[in-house]
This record gives sequence, structure tokens and C-alpha cells, in this order.
Amino acid sequence: METLKIEGDFGLIHPKYIKNGDYSFFAPAGKAEEFAKALRLTPFAQGDFLSKIEVAGNFINIYLSKDFFSHSVKEILDKKEKFGANDLLKKEKTIIEYTDPNPFKQFHIGHLMSNTIGEAVAHITEANGAEVKRANYQGDVGIHVACAIWGIKNKGGIKNDGDIKEKAKYLGECYTLGATTLKENENLKSEIQNINKKIYEKSDKELNEFYKWGKKVSLDYFEEMYQMLGTKFDFYFFESEVGDYGKNIVLEFLKKGIFEESDGAIVFRGENYDKRLHTRVFINSEGLPVYEAKELGLAKIKNDKYKYDKSIVITGNEINEYFRVILAAMKEVFPDLAQKTEHLSHGMLRLPTGKMSSRTGDVITAEALIEQVKEKILEKIKDREFPEQEKKEIAEVVAIGAIKYSILRQAIGGDIVFDFDKSISFDGDSGPYLQYACVRANSVLEKSAQGRSASGGRPKNFEITELEKYLYRFPEVVERAGREYAPHYIVTYLIELASIFNSFYAKEKIIDENDPSSLYKITLTSATAYILHSGLSLLGIKVPKRM
Repeated sequence: METLKIEGDFGLIHPKYIKNGDYSFFAPAGKAEEFAKALRLTPFAQGDFLSKIEVAGNFINIYLSKDFFSHSVKEILDKKEKFGANDLLKKEKTIIEYTDPNPFKQFHIGHLMSNTIGEAVAHITEANGAEVKRANYQGDVGIHVACAIWGIKNKGGIKNDGDIKEKAKYLGECYTLGATTLKENENLKSEIQNINKKIYEKSDKELNEFYKWGKKVSLDYFEEMYQMLGTKFDFYFFESEVGDYGKNIVLEFLKKGIFEESDGAIVFRGENYDKRLHTRVFINSEGLPVYEAKELGLAKIKNDKYKYDKSIVITGNEINEYFRVILAAMKEVFPDLAQKTEHLSHGMLRLPTGKMSSRTGDVITAEALIEQVKEKILEKIKDREFPEQEKKEIAEVVAIGAIKYSILRQAIGGDIVFDFDKSISFDGDSGPYLQYACVRANSVLEKSAQGRSASGGRPKNFEITELEKYLYRFPEVVERAGREYAPHYIVTYLIELASIFNSFYAKEKIIDENDPSSLYKITLTSATAYILHSGLSLLGIKVPKRM
């Protein structure tokens, strides 16, 4: 479909009120009439897709034609869920790292937030034409592992009975025991450090068995969570695999003066490269690579596995300063990879009770939050005449949708307080509201004889509705979300579209064999269903068959 392009240093926008046109732009003072006259002479204005151009003060308002809207609706039906996809990032290879839960610790709501954002960014980047690989980087060595293994040793050893959830819960309790005891008893520090050293060296048979069991339990449990959340990773990277590589990189560039020795450790003095940065240790005084060195190894290993054009790393914003130093060091060591790397950081997901803490083991797990929201959804649909098993399946899909929507509804970066009541509302600004609008549209199509195959043209006496004036905008929103890595643009668009469709549904009798415009109304409903479903898919939100 032909699109409108106007050259110049001004912004083309959609007016807030439809009566003011479909596009609008601000002309320089005294130039509006001149601009409008020139615009009327363009090929686009001479075609069938422009209705009129009006001047309102310094604004030029552009009105699209009925033919344009009819054509756009037909295009949606032709492309179906592919409507909105584009070639903005064609041939670009992108690797996106997100979620990053650490084995031996619990999968908490912070990981749920990272996973939700990562999946949405991945889907949107793919919709903009890029080839995307999903990566997961996990800390399978370190003090947290030593704490968990100390806990296993002192709590009862390996637990082989029960399902994976029960084993994961037990492992979490072991970690909590170790972390809490270490915090309360300074004398335990040397013992934990010794366990940590033996894990690195793989020198203790019993500890090796604890480690092997705990890591498998964690990874198996994480896979259950990914399946529930709709995630499938292409690459898994582990700290134990990148540590030596990162250490060798640091030692190599120590000779070149990028790093320097300090009190037995090896550091990078970030302030020497940018006064806003600070010094960080890359190899500690015991000769072990720390997170910083491992990040350098990870960047190189990622590129060896998948020659990327762009590497996006999604983490919590508490490590923003840390990551700025990492990128500064990377510019000196791997300048080409540093240029390709982008760090997207998000805030905390909080509940009304306050901030969670992973260091003490006092965490709110992702599973616990999902279960709590599921219970509230089940209460809302308890009177529905659905089989009990179907109710549980609906509740899970709606609960996860509610949580994901709450995370994605605002720009990435700030903290989010999860409001249980608002998040599960079937009315207004919520995930269930969007899912319900899509279910409603699908229900209309199931009841009609034509269903999704409807392709009725607009009757001459049927005026263009607000629905048509909104449907065609979807590709613009997808492109903007892709350019800015901003899923919230899609959220805002979908909520407005759902509201418009619900008003259309309330006002119009869509299925009416005596109404010559009924087929076209069904066509509009089908186009709406495709876009709602497509938009929700980009956000990683599933739609149940009924609610």
C-alpha cells in the first residue's frame, strides 16, 4: 500500500481528534497555505488515497479517502497476522540476552520482569525484519553457589523424591540457609570461600555431586518456567564457561596497559577514560576472574557462536554504572563488539508489600506471583459454565498476560508496583481487557457464517468508522517500537484499539442477515481480531479461546 511521505524538518503526527484529519503537521509561521498548496500538487495528493488537505492556523491537516481505508482493511485481511511486519532491520543479526537466572537460586519476579521485556523486544525486533537469537547467561559459579552447597550439606543432602518444583523449592531453602547463616556468622566466611574454591577446582567428590545435582534441578525447573512464559532460548551461556576466557583477555591486555595491578588484584580504571566512570576489579587478589572479566569473555564467545550485528543485553538498572565501565573496557579490548552492544535496563517489579531481596533469600518467586494472580482470576470466572480444567488453563493464560501487561505498559526503565486488582480487571487498562476484546472479536467471527474469511467491501452508504481510522496505524507503531526498543507503544495502541472496537461492538449489530452492511462489519471485526492477536503476540501475551 502506498504511504504518505513528506520531506522537510517537521513532524508528521496523528491528530488527537479524528475530526482534525488522519495526519497533521505544523508549518512555519505564515507558510501553512504555501505548504498546503505544494502538497496538493504531489503525486500522493493526486491519487485515490487522499480526500482533502485543510489549513487550520499553522497546522496542515490531511484527510485520507474512503478508498484508502477500504484498501487498508483488505490489506490486513490479506496479510493476516503478518500485517505490521516490515524490513526496517532486514539482514541484521541480533542477539538478545535476558532473564539470566542463576542456578542454585530461585526464579524470582525480577527474572520474570527481564524475561517479559526480553521476549517483547525479541518479537518486535523480528517483526522489524531482523534475525533474532535469544540468549541466557547464568551464574553457575560464585559465592551464591557455595552458600547453596553449604546448605545442601547441612540440611540433609541431595533430595531425589518429589517433582521438579519440590526439588527446586528444597534447593531454594538450602541457598537461603547458607546465605542467612553466612550473614549472621562471620566465622563461616572462610568455610564458604573454601567451598567456592573447591567448586572452581572440582577437587572435592562430594561437593561435585551436590553441584551437579543442584545445577540440574535449577535448569530443569527454569525450563518449566520458560515453557509457561512462552520462551525458547537459542543459546545458554554459563559463568563457568566464560571465566577462564575472560581472565586470559584481561591478562593479555594487562601487558598492553589497559588494565593494571592494584593490591594483588587486576583492575580497570574507568575514570581514566571517562571522568564519570570508576575503577572496578576484573581479577581478584586470589587470581579468580570476577563478573567484569567474565562479561568480556561472554561478549567474545557470543560473537564466536553467532556473528551478530547487534547485541542487546537486558538487565536491572541497579547495574547501570557497572555496565558503563564494562562497555568502556570493551571499547579498548573489543572496539567492534562494544559498538554493537546496547544495554537496556529496567527497574524493579515491586508488590505493595515492598522490595524483594535476593541476597537474604527473602524473595518473591515468579511462580508464587503467577499462582496468586491465577487464584484471583479463578475467583472472577468461577461462575462461568466451563469445565474446571479449562478454567485453570484460562486462569494461567490470563494471569501471565496480566503480569506481562503490567510490566510492558510503561517505558522500560522505571520501577513498577504490581496492583493485583487493576491488573486482573476485565475493564480498562489491563492485559485481561485486551485478551477479552480479542476473545469477543473471535466469538463474533465464530458465530458468523463467514468468520475470518469475510472480505466484504464497504457499502456506499456506510460511513468510515473510527475503527478503520485506527486499524491502519498498526505498522507505524510496530516500526516505532522496533526503532526505540519500546514495547509500551504497542500496549498503548492496543488498548486504544480495543476500546474503539468495544464501542463499535456495543453500537453496531454486527451479524444481521437483513443488513447489507453486515458482511463489512464482520470484515472489520476480522481485521481487528488479527491486529489484536498480532499485537498481543508481539508482547508475548497469549489469548485464550474464551473467557
